Amino acid sequence: MKNIKISAFVVALIMLLVLAACTVRNVSVDTDTPSDRSSGKIYLYGENHGVEEILEKELELWDEYYHKENMRHLFIEYPYYTAELLNLWMQSDNDDIIEELYKDWEGSPAHNPYIKEFYKKIKSKYPETIFHGTDVGHQYDTAGQRYLKYLEENNMENSEQYILTQEAIEQGKYYYKHSDDVYRENKMAENFIREFDKLKNKNIMGIYGGAHTDFDAMDYMTNSVPSMARQLKERYGDNIYSEDLAWLAKDIEPLRVDTITVNQKNYEASYFGKQDLTGFKDFAFREFWRLENAYEDFKDNKKTGDVLPYDDYPMFIEEGQVFVIDYTKTDGSVNRLYYRSDGYVWNGLQSTEEFVVE
Repeated sequence: MKNIKISAFVVALIMLLVLAACTVRNVSVDTDTPSDRSSGKIYLYGENHGVEEILEKELELWDEYYHKENMRHLFIEYPYYTAELLNLWMQSDNDDIIEELYKDWEGSPAHNPYIKEFYKKIKSKYPETIFHGTDVGHQYDTAGQRYLKYLEENNMENSEQYILTQEAIEQGKYYYKHSDDVYRENKMAENFIREFDKLKNKNIMGIYGGAHTDFDAMDYMTNSVPSMARQLKERYGDNIYSEDLAWLAKDIEPLRVDTITVNQKNYEASYFGKQDLTGFKDFAFREFWRLENAYEDFKDNKKTGDVLPYDDYPMFIEEGQVFVIDYTKTDGSVNRLYYRSDGYVWNGLQSTEEFVVE
């Protein structure tokens, strides 16, 4: 009997240690039963944020799901309270709420006129859409506080909305204080599960950055925990589908062909446009050129150790190419960098590498 008591104590102690370890590493423990899980279907679409071609494709997909599948629930990469504000706006007779949110998004990828137009089209064409925000609490001191104030003014301090808003705000504060991307990835999965399981048998569509929707990926920044989609796949199995739409933005022709001189040699340089970097340190934007027929001239140049994944480029990348990128800062200064595609893979991502030009 004494040995049995000791064994039981040891087992209990081990379980406590496992739970504690999961908490420290921000890994959620699945303790529910299959009956708690929604039996609906999940259709995830990965995007590059703010790209017009991708947003148009997402509208086409939502149009089909909305009209042909009678789908109404759209999951988005925003905090809980942002989605709730969007839901209030959907029922309003003006655009005050979306304009306030757009101001909140300044300095983030969401502050993009194509994104604001995307939501306006949903309101006009698909008015029964219900948004579900499952990200941590971005803009917690603006949008988050506004929604709390709305709930308080309507005597809803004891409501689920109030509790979940407070949770999202705390998630945002923790994330920004610690810059903890593992925490964010796990919370995105946890918040998604909470919202989806409440719907029981409803099918939903979700729009997220491509880094969160790849079944085979780990988190983008640390490569240490499964991506949101991978965690969802483990829970919902064949009930979840994912497709990356990022390629739509890259199937483009050069906007023009310039001439760039490097080491006293002129190269044809295909120009692929400008990317806004507002809110990223002290940068304003960057511009991309591909130096044509230049790889042999630079393939042996010393590398700096800096990498830039293919996903960061506005066009398709092939092995054996050379690129020029100008980074323009807010003070007007320009820093020109050179990259080449040698077939290097960094953290599971095909990437170009910077090299030195003497």
